[in-house]
Amino acid sequence: MLTKVEDVCREILERVTPKEDEKVRVEALAETLVKRVANVAEKFGIKANVRIEGSVAKDTWLSMEPDIDVFIRLPTSIPREALGEIALKIARKAVEGAKQIERFAEHPYLEAVIDGIRVNIVPCYDVRPGKWISATDRTPYHTDYVKKCLNQQMRGEIRLLKKFMKGIGVYGAEIKIGGFSGYLCELLVIYFGSFLETLKAFARLRRPMIIDIEGHYKGRNDEIPLLFRDPLIVIDPVDPARNVASAVQPERLYSFAAAARAFLEKPNIKFFYPPEVKPLTVQKLREKLEGMGTTLIFLAFENISTVPDVLWGQLYKSHKALVRLLQLNEFKLLRSACWSDETKSSMFIFELEHRFLSQAKKHLGPPIEKVEDCRRFIQKHASSHGTIAGPYIEDSRWTVIVKRKYIDAVTLLNDKLKVDGGRSIGISKDIAKAIKREFKIYVDDQIAKFYEENEEFAKFLTDFLDGRPIWLRDS
Repeated sequence: MLTKVEDVCREILERVTPKEDEKVRVEALAETLVKRVANVAEKFGIKANVRIEGSVAKDTWLSMEPDIDVFIRLPTSIPREALGEIALKIARKAVEGAKQIERFAEHPYLEAVIDGIRVNIVPCYDVRPGKWISATDRTPYHTDYVKKCLNQQMRGEIRLLKKFMKGIGVYGAEIKIGGFSGYLCELLVIYFGSFLETLKAFARLRRPMIIDIEGHYKGRNDEIPLLFRDPLIVIDPVDPARNVASAVQPERLYSFAAAARAFLEKPNIKFFYPPEVKPLTVQKLREKLEGMGTTLIFLAFENISTVPDVLWGQLYKSHKALVRLLQLNEFKLLRSACWSDETKSSMFIFELEHRFLSQAKKHLGPPIEKVEDCRRFIQKHASSHGTIAGPYIEDSRWTVIVKRKYIDAVTLLNDKLKVDGGRSIGISKDIAKAIKREFKIYVDDQIAKFYEENEEFAKFLTDFLDGRPIWLRDS
């Protein structure tokens, strides 16, 4: 087993650097796609500047994991609301016959799979720096900036950082992950100089971490935390008004910092190539759930017709609303998560200290000095059917013992979801529609049948129940 950090890095770099024949194949496909897209745009009478962006253009992609980003730079005469639809029309025709998935960032774009390689065809406006109309307008300038800064050794360092982040689950700026983008990884290596120096910097993380490569705020650094409230702030070299790290969720940032410390202390290939999660057998699952001493509640629903990026945004928003509902009703939530196969089934998971609460609770009223508040409190509770005892004075405050409206978390969820799918408590529109059609609630090992029939969910739940990051487990 490799234990020296240099040996591990050398081994990983050998694996992730594309060989010459692979590069030739990917670059040939990229050139073909540029010509196809440009030709289709011309046939449709649309003036377009088409070129390759992203990791393939910068030669920072990982072996066996190429993503070809084809950007269609369109004239500003095209209305903003029409940009996505025009680009989709061109893209669909250009990759006709290939498997296609419509994605959504700020506007729609097309993902296709050609010869086993994922291709993204993305629209943007052909504008000068600072005249941005859409978020993707910066991308060609990002590509040019990074290419200008890199040499061959730094490309290898970027590949190490990307593979490390993929291995620990923090790579990808899409909503589902909320992690580090490829461009952000490139900027970190440009700034710190290498993969290991980047890890060392994040192992010493102090918030906020501020990086301003081009010195846009030189002499006025104290303005940066006032403009950007994120724990990691990386000023975009081509746009000083943008934080490249704004999509990085705090949990992903802190996971990276923790993994960086662990790797530097004890280097191991598993940080880059984690062992695959092996689902527990159904019997082991039942034993695990029984031995945890908590209650797991699973809220399942199906058939949401929307693109994955929109789906995950709605899942996370709805998840927050349900967490808030449980907490406002005094159920002690230990952990929670969202899962979806992005096509048919989705699930919210809530781990509670207890499913049931006591029938009664103490409710503190106003202090005795607040005369008018005391009068209203007494009037409300003195003859209420919900009052078990009181009002009485305890430690200078009026106090009552009252009945809880909900003592069962399952009843609470059922009542709030069955009428309008949860719209009234903050569930997102498409999720609420799906829940209103049909939803199921499983408690603890009632999930066993669904678990047995859905391998990806089984892996997810096994991972969730363990709780440890994959790099902290035994191989």
